[in-house]
Amino acid sequence: MSHHAQAPLYNATSWLDTVAAWLMALLWVLPLLFAIWTAVHPAEYAARFDWSAPLTLDNFRNAWQAAPFARYFLNTSILVIGILAVQMVLSTLAAYAFARFAFAGRDIAFALVLVQLTVMPDLLLVENYKTISALGLIDSLWAIGLPYFASAFAIFLLRQAFMGVPKELVEAARMEGANALQILWRVYVPLAKPVYIAFGLVSVSYHWNNFLWPLIVTNSVQSRTLTVGLQVFSSVEQGIDWAIISAATLMTSAPLLIGFLLFQRQFVQSFMRAGIK
Repeated sequence: MSHHAQAPLYNATSWLDTVAAWLMALLWVLPLLFAIWTAVHPAEYAARFDWSAPLTLDNFRNAWQAAPFARYFLNTSILVIGILAVQMVLSTLAAYAFARFAFAGRDIAFALVLVQLTVMPDLLLVENYKTISALGLIDSLWAIGLPYFASAFAIFLLRQAFMGVPKELVEAARMEGANALQILWRVYVPLAKPVYIAFGLVSVSYHWNNFLWPLIVTNSVQSRTLTVGLQVFSSVEQGIDWAIISAATLMTSAPLLIGFLLFQRQFVQSFMRAGIK
């Protein structure tokens, strides 16, 4: 009796979950579809849906010519890859130390790392700007990337993953003559691969789309990123051309969208294995 009584409730809950998932998908897809429609039609059709409207790629060409997108793409790619590489190295070493070594002040130091997770990055803008200015790095890629080289989030995730590594594997590697760094590279890092992939996705997405900090510390085309470069389209005195803005926005977000569509299964599996929600 209890089994039959619970079945309708389960079905109703499953149905509600499905509806909620579709609603969330529509909330994400509709703005993207609107941007695509606007980008591939002349500007006069931007505010209305006319199925007889002619298709055009002129908006993409005009957007590319209106700003040095090649330079922006290069700057953003160098920045994202550089930040991720430094974060991986520093976070791996820090997490390894917190997980497997006993040293004075370890718990206090890790508590400070956890506290950093609760601090909004925008609260540190003024102090970070003063530091970058004192170092003479204003208007450079170093200015954008330096405050993000150390990641408390990555340290926390990797520490949790490293603490779950069986000690038997570590002892076996030590008996074969492996030193601390060799054990880290051969035992800990391979077993934490899902965590590395999951954090890499978070880091790349965040820094590819980061706007406020790059806007504050850059002044020239040579060091601007894609998101900062987009503002040139919203400061045209004769009015805003939504068709060109949509085309520029799509070009900016295209690498992330294509990467997600191609590797969405690997993305989801990495987050599930890493325990990130």
